[in-house]
Amino acid sequence: MSYFAAAVVRDDSGWTAAEVSLRGATDIDEVADRLRDVDQEADVSLLFVEADDAYLVVLRLDEGEDLRVFGSDSAYAEESQLGALLVGDLKTSVTGLDGDEEPRPASTGDEESEQPVVDPEADPVGDADLLANLGISAQKLLTLCTHEGMLPADVTAEICQVLGCADEVEELREV
Repeated sequence: MSYFAAAVVRDDSGWTAAEVSLRGATDIDEVADRLRDVDQEADVSLLFVEADDAYLVVLRLDEGEDLRVFGSDSAYAEESQLGALLVGDLKTSVTGLDGDEEPRPASTGDEESEQPVVDPEADPVGDADLLANLGISAQKLLTLCTHEGMLPADVTAEICQVLGCADEVEELREV
């Protein structure tokens, strides 16, 4: 299983990005340590892990502490060792803001406000609210991750566009 792992860290001067190797990581704490190593002084550190155009995991540290994790689909834990390491311990399935609200499928019609078609197979897990204070609500994150046809790279790009670090992450992809 192939993956791309990009860390974006914010300090007083703004966002910077770096690719992170997860090879040899034995547990989620070691992954968090690798994220911390990108910038020990960062106010916010995010790690986007995209796997096989199917799964996205977002990890967040605030001032190097309080690891929060969101996974786009619990199936990733069954698909690979890395998936098991990142989301295997996440038991809480998240489908809406209050825990039981399903993302709404699209209605018929052409209104701009219509909800996107959702992937009924996706089972997001973890803390969907981890980006809320950065401009991505839990519902927006869930909608992005369950939108049929959206690849993990597309979701990362959308999130990074809102955060203001899209160019930095895109440069990592081009290397």
